[in-house]
Amino acid sequence: MRRLLALMVGLGLGVAQTVIPFWHTMDPPGRDLMETFVAEFNARQRDYRIEARYVGDIREGGVRLAAALRAGSQPAMYYAEVSFVARSFADNLSVPLDPYLGSLPDDLYGNLMEVGKFRGRTLALPVELQVPVFFYNADQFGARGLNPPRTWEDVANAAQRLTSRAARGYILSSDIYSFSALVMSWGGSIIGPDGKPSFTEPKVVAALEYLQTLVQRGWAQSRPIDQLQFSIVDFLRTKAMMVVAPITLWPTVVDRANIPFRLGVAPMPRVEGGKVPLGGGTLTAIRGASEAQARGVVAFWRYMMEPANINRWVRETYALPMRRNALPLLEPFYAQDPRRRVALSQIPDAQRWISDPEATIWYDALERSLEAAIQGGQNARQALERAQQQALSVERR
Repeated sequence: MRRLLALMVGLGLGVAQTVIPFWHTMDPPGRDLMETFVAEFNARQRDYRIEARYVGDIREGGVRLAAALRAGSQPAMYYAEVSFVARSFADNLSVPLDPYLGSLPDDLYGNLMEVGKFRGRTLALPVELQVPVFFYNADQFGARGLNPPRTWEDVANAAQRLTSRAARGYILSSDIYSFSALVMSWGGSIIGPDGKPSFTEPKVVAALEYLQTLVQRGWAQSRPIDQLQFSIVDFLRTKAMMVVAPITLWPTVVDRANIPFRLGVAPMPRVEGGKVPLGGGTLTAIRGASEAQARGVVAFWRYMMEPANINRWVRETYALPMRRNALPLLEPFYAQDPRRRVALSQIPDAQRWISDPEATIWYDALERSLEAAIQGGQNARQALERAQQQALSVERR
């Protein structure tokens, strides 16, 4: 009998696995690979069994998670967007993972890891981070003798020269992420040093006035919030010659479309000291997860952080590599198409784009004000002052 029990334990048959329900919002091309990682992780060890479930896009997933938390049926692990981290701290939605991390690889990019931290606690572990890049129509740039824009003044000049009866030089959106990217590239922030909204800060106002000018002079097209997804489509159809978009849209859209021009890819235009925003997804242990489940979240993240798996992930999604040790494996990928290095080159200047726990409550007010100014022609400062008042009204004291 003892021999049988010893054999069962040795085979893992006498130890119950910790089941980890996992909700994720990964869209293609990353969805299949994420679920492949889950299957591989389950097969290589016997301590944990992750049960993955796709719950829609980021916004739909957030709604489902909120409902599950109210009903007490939440998953143990959740794929959360970067902006969720601060919110999870304020509402006690995530289990701090610091007690389970142990020693971390010393080649991790420190600024990328900061995305998962808030007020000294690690609430999430980044797995799919991306930065915006500047896509442009290289054929039209070449025909007019234009160089890739390095500053936003270059963008305005190029937009003027590229505008015609059939197309605008630039296409923009009034969504909060795109606007924050512009402000950060100018060395500003929509969040002040006190952690609260700072929409009336001079660089924020100047950024909105800049966008207004491009649209009012007819050099740029503006898409409303509910048509955000069509911005890249307009660019691919040569209705606009320049657009800022996350690098991860490249394999999702660009590589799967019949583009009638040479695609140019450049870093975000910015001033000296300007930053680029880190967006993307993280793994978090949701409130109610047991200690064993929290350890399983960390174990799965460590599996994803193995250089060979980072190599697979970056090749599939074009996301940023989290570790320097993955770069030798990725060198053939970057050498095959040097444009892919553009995102990599921005890592030193990348930082989280939002750090206010109340952002998910007030961001709609800011987007409405941006739209009113850009498309409706309202005074930029007045529109931002209105958004500031609305945002501060929901801030916790």
